[in-house]
Amino acid sequence: MNSRRIMAAFPSAADEQVTLANWRQHPFSEWAFRNVRELLPTANIARASTPTPLSFAPRHLDDVSFANPRGETVGVGQALRASHTDGIVVSHRGQVAFEWYAHGLAPDTPHLIFSVSKSVAGTLGGILADHGKLDPDAPVTRYIPEMEGSVYGGSCTVRHLLDMSVGIRFDEDYMARDGDVMNYRRSTGWEPPDPTVPPTNLRDYLRTLRPNGTPHGHTFHYVSTNTDVLGWVYERACGMSYAKILAQYLWQPMGAEHDAYIAVDSRGAARVAGGICATLRDLARFGEMMRNHGISNGRQVVPGWWVDDIRQNGNAEAWSRGDLTKVFPNGNYRNKWYTIDRNETPFAAVGIHGQWIYIDPANETVIARVSSQPLPMDLDLDHMWMRGYRAIAARLAGKA
Repeated sequence: MNSRRIMAAFPSAADEQVTLANWRQHPFSEWAFRNVRELLPTANIARASTPTPLSFAPRHLDDVSFANPRGETVGVGQALRASHTDGIVVSHRGQVAFEWYAHGLAPDTPHLIFSVSKSVAGTLGGILADHGKLDPDAPVTRYIPEMEGSVYGGSCTVRHLLDMSVGIRFDEDYMARDGDVMNYRRSTGWEPPDPTVPPTNLRDYLRTLRPNGTPHGHTFHYVSTNTDVLGWVYERACGMSYAKILAQYLWQPMGAEHDAYIAVDSRGAARVAGGICATLRDLARFGEMMRNHGISNGRQVVPGWWVDDIRQNGNAEAWSRGDLTKVFPNGNYRNKWYTIDRNETPFAAVGIHGQWIYIDPANETVIARVSSQPLPMDLDLDHMWMRGYRAIAARLAGKA
């Protein structure tokens, strides 16, 4: 592994090398997010032997317009370029209607999807529950006894992990230069080692986390470590690595065309919360499967009852007390998926720096988009694209 890789676009400038210190910063991220294997250790997620076929029915979307953050009307192409989008695939009724790539991304290039990885993990949980491998209501310590004494001991259940309702003392501030997120990143190898801090690894770090005094289940509190613990639970439940579980139970049955991969720490523990890299077309397949009630290419991959649970359940009161109401004021969260508005059908998987899978069952539309937005969270761009997703879906459904 070489953490001093030179960006493809700047092969001669020593001060423009991509390193562990800058790889998530723009413009270095345009290269890094599609070349994670050059920077971090990874584990492979094997593709299907026979991929689910894609059909194409191109549609003209350039004249679909919506408001940008300044209130100006922009078209799809303008919005893609202005938001540092690396690629987008739009499907309607299972057919690819629009596909666009930039910054060196291609249909066969995996891209880091950050916390869209969480929704993949939440979906996998339903498959394992349906196979009798996992009890969502069981205490975490049934699977990981050594979590006793941490915030994940005692009354903390798998359900609390799935719904981000663990009463944990953790500030998920992506812009902080010290504190919880930096300590977490160092434990995963996503930051350069700090000589003043003793080295650690992800799972040793997870055992140090403590409660904040809030009862589990009371408040939606977005903390990435919950999902890493969830992946560890899956490994104990299945007796194999997370990458192999994901390949065997989801990626291959779904009919993925390309291998995906996931970042791992110094001891091989998967970064379940945000480390998956996958191609856009496979993300579109994943979204289309979820739109079709868990069915891919005629096969029930995700149990329909789990998809219903994602879309119909969740704790609205816990959400209203939580920390993402500025993103989705009337939203909800269940099994690591977002309901955008409880009065509408769309639901979504969302990751920092502009990663999305937007699913609109009413308009039979799926939009997968990956980006290298400079800010981890950019509410102006998120809200612009929510307007854009609605406008695209309405056009494809013949409603605009």
